[in-house]
Amino acid sequence: MGTRKKVHAFVRVKPTDDFAHEMIRYGDDNKTIDIHLKKDTRRGVINNQQTDWSFKLDGVLHDASQDLVYETVAKDVVSQALSGYNGTIMCYGQTGAGKTYTMTGATENYKHRGILPRALQQVFRMIEERPTHAITVRVSYLEIYNESLFDLLSTLPDVGPSVTPMAIVENPQGVFIKGLSVHLARQEEDAFSLLFEGETNKIIASHTMNKNSSRSHSIFTIYVETHSRTLSDEKYVTSKINLVDLAGSERLGKSGSEGRVLKEATYINKSLSFLEQAIIALGDQKRDHIPFRQCKLTHALKDSLGGNCNMVLVTNIYGEAAQLEETLSSLRFASRMKLVTTEPAINEKYDAERMVKNLEKELALLKQELAIHDSLANRTHVNYDPMDEIQIAEINSQIINLRQIQEVFNQFRVVLSQQEQEVESSLRRKYTLIDKNDFAAISAVQKAGLVDADGHLVGEPDGQGFGLGVASFTAKTGKKPKFRKTMREQPSSSARKEGASSPVSGKDLDIFTSKTQLTPSSKDGDIKDMLVRDRETSNIETLPLDSPKEELHPPRPSTPPSKPVAFEDFKSERGSEINRIFKENKSILNERKKRASETTQRINAIKKEIDITKEALNFQKSLREKQGEYENKGLMIIDEEEFLLILKLKDLKKQYRTEYQDLRDLRAEIQYCQHLVDQCRHRLLTEFDIWYNESFLIPEDIQVALKPGSSIRPGLVPVSRIMSLGEDDQDKFSQLQQTMLPEGPDSISYYNAKVKTEQKHNYLKTTVGLQQAHRK
Repeated sequence: MGTRKKVHAFVRVKPTDDFAHEMIRYGDDNKTIDIHLKKDTRRGVINNQQTDWSFKLDGVLHDASQDLVYETVAKDVVSQALSGYNGTIMCYGQTGAGKTYTMTGATENYKHRGILPRALQQVFRMIEERPTHAITVRVSYLEIYNESLFDLLSTLPDVGPSVTPMAIVENPQGVFIKGLSVHLARQEEDAFSLLFEGETNKIIASHTMNKNSSRSHSIFTIYVETHSRTLSDEKYVTSKINLVDLAGSERLGKSGSEGRVLKEATYINKSLSFLEQAIIALGDQKRDHIPFRQCKLTHALKDSLGGNCNMVLVTNIYGEAAQLEETLSSLRFASRMKLVTTEPAINEKYDAERMVKNLEKELALLKQELAIHDSLANRTHVNYDPMDEIQIAEINSQIINLRQIQEVFNQFRVVLSQQEQEVESSLRRKYTLIDKNDFAAISAVQKAGLVDADGHLVGEPDGQGFGLGVASFTAKTGKKPKFRKTMREQPSSSARKEGASSPVSGKDLDIFTSKTQLTPSSKDGDIKDMLVRDRETSNIETLPLDSPKEELHPPRPSTPPSKPVAFEDFKSERGSEINRIFKENKSILNERKKRASETTQRINAIKKEIDITKEALNFQKSLREKQGEYENKGLMIIDEEEFLLILKLKDLKKQYRTEYQDLRDLRAEIQYCQHLVDQCRHRLLTEFDIWYNESFLIPEDIQVALKPGSSIRPGLVPVSRIMSLGEDDQDKFSQLQQTMLPEGPDSISYYNAKVKTEQKHNYLKTTVGLQQAHRK
C-alpha cells in the first residue's frame, strides 16, 4: 500500500460587491481565513459568546479565475491518475455559493469552463504525450436525487431505461454502482458530448437563494486504463477520477422552499449531515466503525473518503455578512476534512487470460528450440513431455545404488562441457568473438565502424528506414519496395499520412500535390466563377414529381423513415444537383473565410509591430529632447536610429493599408458567397420538405389529386420546417469559430460537442411535435 497523506482542502469565496471586510480577513500566507463576529448586546453584560475563529487550510481562492482554480486544485490529481492513482475532487458549500460553477462552469463561454471539462482535456492531452502506452478512457454520470440513484446517460440510444433499480455493491476491489452505464470515449469530443448529455438531464429548481439550484448530488467518473506498448502486456494499471458536485445546504427560512423543493431540501440536508458524521468519524483515530451506509452519498463515496484515493475538497462560501453563519459551518466542515487521511496506491492489475496465453506461447517456442538443438546433435528420439507412471517406474527399477547416480551426474557434466566447446568452436569459425569486459577491443571495433554505440551492426534494418554497411544475417533480400505502387494507388490519403518520411521522389510528390490541391488562379477568375455559380443557383428547376423513376418506386413503408435518413437519400438522388451546387458554393465560402482569417492575422501582426515601432520612436524623441535639439539652417537634426525607425513606420503603414484593402475585398466576396449558400440551402430544404411529405406522410388516396392535370399543384402542401436541418454543424461551428476560437485555440472539441448536443435535443423536440400533430 502507499503512504498515508492528508486530504487537501481549499476555500473559494464567491465574488460580491457587498464583501464583509470587517468580518472576513485573509492571512498573508493565503492559507488562513479569520472570521470575526460582533457580540450580541441583547445577551446582557455577562456574554461568553465566541466572536473570533481562525481556519488553516491549503489555500484561499479569492477573486480567482477558473484557470487558477484548476491549476491549484485539480491538475496534480488528474496527472497522477494516468500513473494509476485514484482521485476525487469534491465541491461543498451553501446553496448558490458557486459549487456547480466551480465544477462544471458556464457552458456558454469557453474561458468559464470548470474543473470537469478541463480535467477531460488534460486527460486526452496527456494521452497524446504518451505514445508508448495504449490508454482507454470511459466515463459515467451518476445522480443521487431524494436518496434514489439515477443514470444521467440513460437517455442515450444504446442504453435505454433499466428494468432493475440501480444499487450500490461492494466487492474486494471496492464499491461500484450496479446498473450504471459506462461509456467509451475515444476522443475529447466524445467525452464532452457525454458530459453535455448528462448536464441536460440534471434536476434543477429555483428559489430565493439561487435561480438554478441543483437539487441532487452528481458524480462524474472518468475511468482510465493504461497498457504499456513496450513492456509486458499482462500487467496494466487502472484508475478513476470522481468529480463530485454536491447539492447545496439550505436554511429553509432563507430559501423560502415550498412543496417539491422543500422535500428535496430535506433530503439534501439529511445526506449532507450524514456526510459530515462520516467525516468526523474518519478524523477520529479511536473510532472503529465508520457510518458509510447511512445514506447513498457516503456509501457511493466510500472509496474516496479515507480510502485508496487522492482527495481534494473545494469549499465554496459567500463573502457577505448576511451569510456568515453558513460560511462558518462550511469552514468547520473543511477543517474537519483536513483531519482525514487517505492511503493512495497504484492500482496494478494482471490479465490472467493473457498470462496463460503468453506462457503457453513461450512453452511452445522453448519446445521448438529444444527440438532444433536435438536434431543438430543427432538426438531425434528425445521427448520433453511429462513422464507417465510406467516410465517413472522403469527408471526407478534401473537405479541400484548411490554410486551409480553419482556416475550418471559425472557423465552429464562431461557431455555438457563437450557441447559448450563445440558451440564455441563453431562460432569462432564464423565470427570474431569479443569479451564484454575487454573495453579496448570494443572501442577498436566501434572506431572501425562495424558496430554502433549500442552494439548493433551498422546498416542493420530497424523497421523505419535503411542504412549502408553490413546487413544482418536475418535481413531478407530479393524483394523490391512497394512504396511507389502504394502511393499511386492511394494518392490523396497516403500522401497526407506518410508526409516527409515516405520514401518517394520529389517528382512523385509534385504530381500528387497537383492532383489534390486546387488553387484559384486569380481574383478575376474567382469573381467569374462566383457569377457562374450564381446563375446556376438561380436557374435550378425542380425535378418533376411524375418522372418515370418515380412511377417505379417501391411500395410505401408502414412507418416513414426518420428525417435525417430520408434527407441523406434525398441529397444522393432527387436533390443531387442542388446538393452539388450547395457543396461547391460552401467550399468557396470556406476558402474565402480561411483567406480572410489569414489576412486578419497578418493585419494584427503588422498593427502590433507598428505600435512597437511608435513606442521606440517616441523614446528616441524624448531622449533627443533631453539631450538637446540641434538645428541646421532651420531643419531638425536627428540621429540615424530615429531616421530608420521613421522609414520602418512608413513601410509598415503602407503594408497595413494594402492588407486592409484586401480584407475589405474578401469580406465583400464572403458576403456574396454567403448569400449564394443561404439561397441553395433554402432551396434544398424546401424541395426536401415537399418530397418527404408527399412521399411518406400524405395518404395514398390524396396522392391521386397531386398527379398532373388535377386541381392540386405539387408543392402546395403545408410543411413544418425541420429546425435541425436548417443549419448544419459546419455552419454553427464556423460562426462559433469566428467569435470564440481566437480566445481559446483548444476549444474546437468543446464547442463542437455542445453544438451537436443542442442540435440533437432540438431535433427530438421537433420530431415529438410532428408526431403529435400527425396523430391529431
